[in-house]
Amino acid sequence: MKIVGIFAVIALVIYCGYKAYSTANVDADLSKHLKQNPIILDVRTVSEFSGGHIAGAVNIPLSQLKTSALSALTGKRPIITCCSHGLRSIKAVEVLKKRGFTHVYNGGAWTELEGKLAVQK
Repeated sequence: MKIVGIFAVIALVIYCGYKAYSTANVDADLSKHLKQNPIILDVRTVSEFSGGHIAGAVNIPLSQLKTSALSALTGKRPIITCCSHGLRSIKAVEVLKKRGFTHVYNGGAWTELEGKLAVQK
C-alpha cells in the first residue's frame, strides 16, 4: 500500500510539472498575435485532428514538419502552433524557426486556444 502512495505522489509531481511547463511556454503576447489574422497550425496527428479542431486550422503533424513542403504557411501572417496539450506545439515552433519562419508563436493546447479565438472575434 505504501508503494501505491509513493507512485501517486510521483505521478502528481510529474503532472503538476508538466502543466506548469506547458502553460508557461504559451507565448506571452498571444492575444496580440491573435488579432493579426494568424495561421493556426495544428501539429497533432491526422486522426487527432479529425476528432476535433479549430475551424480553419491547418493540420501538419509534427512528424512531417521537418520534411513537408510548407506552402500553406507562406505569407506574412503570423503562425500560431497548437496541439493536444502544448508540448508538440513548443517543438513545432523550434522546427519552423529552424526552417526560416520568423513570426511563429506557441498557442499551447488547441482547446484552450480555441477559447481565446472565440473571445477575440
